Formats: sequence, structure tokens, C-alpha cells
Amino acid sequence: MAAYRAEDDYDYLFKVVLIGDSGVGKSNLLSRFTKNEFSLESKSTIGVEFATRSLNVDGKVIKAQIWDTAGQERYRAITSAYYRGAAGALLVYDVTRHATFANAERWLRELRDHTDPNIVVMLIGNKSDLRHLVAVSTDDGKAFAEKESLYFTETSALEATNVEKAFAEVLTQIYRIAIKKIIDTGDDVATGVLSRGEKIDVKDDVSALKKVSCCST
Repeated sequence: MAAYRAEDDYDYLFKVVLIGDSGVGKSNLLSRFTKNEFSLESKSTIGVEFATRSLNVDGKVIKAQIWDTAGQERYRAITSAYYRGAAGALLVYDVTRHATFANAERWLRELRDHTDPNIVVMLIGNKSDLRHLVAVSTDDGKAFAEKESLYFTETSALEATNVEKAFAEVLTQIYRIAIKKIIDTGDDVATGVLSRGEKIDVKDDVSALKKVSCCST
């Protein structure tokens, strides 16, 4: 009997996207959550990358496939493939750079234009360790989140503060919404929920994203 690979041992698979301006720390949030690593030397993401990690939610193994993209304007054409099938999103800004917070509304609008209305969105004020440089108050972040019906937290990828909590909350809410849909409709296909054994076909999306990111100007 073939050995069952632990990484394939999950009950549900959800796609989560990271969005926000370049340099807000999306890639370090991803590496902190999926590998418990942080790099001060991290460079801007070119195109798209993704990583996975599984968590236990309500007794089920939930596998998150988390996508990270460049925040620069020249990569904006990647949207449809990047957002396709996403059940959750982390909208990240840098608490020390007010412009990244001001742009959150535009990112949110784009996200909602390309995704299901039930998508779970967490607003994240990252780099909370840089307290002496804070340009966006916690109250401002909370107020925007409340206005737009988003979850909210402040994180530090450097100090690993609230990173686990943020991803876990998003995945828990996605799972509970999906299960409610299954109970209400009896149809898990319509929900975008993938049970074990099904796959998100990333090959076409990734190649489309790479093509755009390498050739856009």
C-alpha cells in the first residue's frame, strides 16, 4: 500500500490571496505563516508566488493555498487569473506609510470586482513593531474595516505578532461560510469548496500570470 503523503491529507482546500501595495510585507507575512521565516533582505515579488499550509478548524484539516503577487502598478493586468477561485483575501497596508492605507480602498474595490460576494477579507496593518514610525492609527484601521465589513488586525511579520491569528481567522470564517452553504443548498460544488482529492488547477493561472508579469511594462 502506497504511503499517504501528509501534505495531501486534508478535508478542504481554499485559495487565499494577498493584496496591497508593494513593500507592505505581503511576502514576509506569507513566509512567516507557511515556513515561520522572515527575511530583512526580501526583494519585491516578481509576478506571482504561492505557498500552502494546513490548519485544523473545527476538527477538519483545512489546506490553504496562499497566493502572493507584486503590488506594483505594472503587474495590474494579472487580476482575473490571480483572483479566480479565491475564497479569502488578506488586504495588507504598512502602518508606517499612510499612502499604502489610502490605497486599500482601491485594492478592495478591485478584489470585489473579481470575486464572489461572500469572500472573507481581513484588513491587516503590518509592521506594528515599528511603533515610533506609525502613520496610521489602530483606530483608523478599525474604522475602515468596520465601514467595509472587514475583519481587522495589526501584525508584525518580523516579530511574528498576530500572523498566525490573522490567517487562522480568515480560514475559519471561510470554512464556516462554506459549510453553511453546503448545509443550506446540499451542493458543495457551487460554493467553491474543494474536498480532499480535488485540486485547484494552478498551472493555467500561474502561466498566465507569469506571461503577463514578464511582459508588462
